[in-house]
Amino acid sequence: MNKVFKGSQEIKALAEKLQKYDCVSKFDSDKDPEAWRLAHSLIDLEESFKEILDNSLPALREANSEEELHNALLDIGEELRHILYHIKDPKFFSYLFEDS
Repeated sequence: MNKVFKGSQEIKALAEKLQKYDCVSKFDSDKDPEAWRLAHSLIDLEESFKEILDNSLPALREANSEEELHNALLDIGEELRHILYHIKDPKFFSYLFEDS
């Protein structure tokens, strides 16, 4: 898997970069800096997107029975659940869930 952010040093550098800007740091809590929460969420999102693209969609394409198709869709659903968690967890993205 070709990752954008490789290793803990790059995640740390991303969090430190994010922390410098008020648009992120204004969501800090006493015990949990938003920059770290956002960096970890983005890293986990990358992994979920890659899982769907590299494994789940090919499995869906190659499904030859209702059971295989159903299982592929369930796998996609679980990754989507994981994605939703990592979109909802950082306060930065809370505007996505505001009523319009």
